Amino acid sequence: MFWILAAGLTAIVAFTILAPIWRGRSDAAAQPAAAYDLQVYRDQLSEVDRDLDRGVIQPEDAQRLRAEIGRKVLDADKRLSQAGPAKSSGGILWAAVIVAVAMAGTVALYLREGVVGARDMPMGERIAAADTAYHNRPDQTQAAALAPALPAPDLSQVDTEFLGMIDQLRDAVAQNPDDPTGLDLLASNEMRLGNLSAALAAQDHLVQALGDQADDVQLMQLATLMINAAGGIITPQAEAVLVRALKLNPDQPQARYLQGVLLIQNGRPDRAFPIWQQLLEQGPDDAPWQPTIRNAIGELAWLAGHADYVPPAPAVLPGPDADAVTAAGDLTESERQDMVANMVDGLQQRLATEGGTPQEWARLIGSLAVLDRSDQAAEILSEARSRFADSPQALDTIEEAARTAGMTE
Repeated sequence: MFWILAAGLTAIVAFTILAPIWRGRSDAAAQPAAAYDLQVYRDQLSEVDRDLDRGVIQPEDAQRLRAEIGRKVLDADKRLSQAGPAKSSGGILWAAVIVAVAMAGTVALYLREGVVGARDMPMGERIAAADTAYHNRPDQTQAAALAPALPAPDLSQVDTEFLGMIDQLRDAVAQNPDDPTGLDLLASNEMRLGNLSAALAAQDHLVQALGDQADDVQLMQLATLMINAAGGIITPQAEAVLVRALKLNPDQPQARYLQGVLLIQNGRPDRAFPIWQQLLEQGPDDAPWQPTIRNAIGELAWLAGHADYVPPAPAVLPGPDADAVTAAGDLTESERQDMVANMVDGLQQRLATEGGTPQEWARLIGSLAVLDRSDQAAEILSEARSRFADSPQALDTIEEAARTAGMTE
């Protein structure tokens, strides 16, 4: 039935497109352009006679107009006599070819991207299919084996003294493997180095050592590392850690964000949408998961049956007003540098007290480096790495700013 309806609609569209072209070519063949001109000139002659009868024009003007229009009539008549039978044009053929190619391309696209022969799935069957996908997820070991290998950390730009301290920390943890403080420090620093496999092992050992004393943040860091090692899949083992974190803190935002990711991965956008909607509307806008939610919330709302949902407008980053920009044009070079330094100091103070987005932290790092305040830039870089340690996407933004500024550990 689907193919019959599709073929019928295609034929109707093709006829709608080609009919005006065919009609236009037929009309052109029935009457050449010179015939139209001749009819117009004859109407003009009749109009001259009517104007003369009404006294609108003088007899001498009427004679002059008749002579001028008469020359045009003779010229049109000559062109009409020279015009042979209208030649067939290939326009209709080309139009037909274009329509045929478009139709063939549409069919090819459907055969490639669509699901040929797929039947409509009622909502109940879709929910059942989502439930099956949820229960058939690979476990942590299977997902990690199928995922791309975690990249080896680039230590070429890391200070050798810092690497020596990390080696000492590793030795200390090996001698006292159940010490929560050592494990916490080791996991955090392994993440800073980009050594995610070692960070996962240390964080997992930390959570096991703490047992029921592990807090929601520590559990979230473990879940995030597990998901990263599994290639982004939230396995049953990672979900269990998320459930523990949410039991300790039902408002834990990153756990709720990942809860939405889990539902999306298993075909339940209807349940994921209210979770992400609430996270987006509650803010804050500088949360590392907010850009991902904002980019996806429109499509997620449509899939969840809320096509009319309008997300809240993002907060505007503070900056100089129009008067400040105008005043800067009248300053000397030294005064402009002082003005920029004051703006950077203001940004630094705001981030220290109120926090900010990864982009703002990256902007501050770059600005301090440009102002040759490398010590402060290094401190801000270290603080940003610690603040966004559980968000690889945010860390990428921070590290890119550090590389652009030519900074090392």
